[in-house]
Amino acid sequence: MLEVGSNHQMYYEQCGNPEGEPALFLHGGPGGGCSVRQRRFFDPAFYRIILIDQRGCGRSKPNASEDYEAALLDNNTAKLIGDIELLRETLKIEKWRCILGGSWGSTLALAYSEDFPERVSDIILRGVFLFGPDEIDYLFQN
Repeated sequence: MLEVGSNHQMYYEQCGNPEGEPALFLHGGPGGGCSVRQRRFFDPAFYRIILIDQRGCGRSKPNASEDYEAALLDNNTAKLIGDIELLRETLKIEKWRCILGGSWGSTLALAYSEDFPERVSDIILRGVFLFGPDEIDYLFQN
């Protein structure tokens, strides 16, 4: 667990090659979380794989399913970007070799990469969701 401020603790795990190229997986949601399945997106011989559960999600504390109000306190895109940067600094990673984001994670990967372009080599986006008006209208159709 990494203390990220405002009473939030972010769950993260590492696997693969400890000396490998650092790769970060960003789950969808918001409200999702990581599972062992996402480790398989990366070659463990080549990558130092890092999975996180974003603020309010998965194994991070507080969790929205247990304390909704506390989980939403200071929980926004800017804070999530800050959490990723704090994790990078804590793990002494100079640059993410790869960030893979799906759905909401694709939005977060783009936002982080825009704020810290010098800290990212490659991004892979799948199931891109940018929360645009057309996407929202589609979600709320019958």
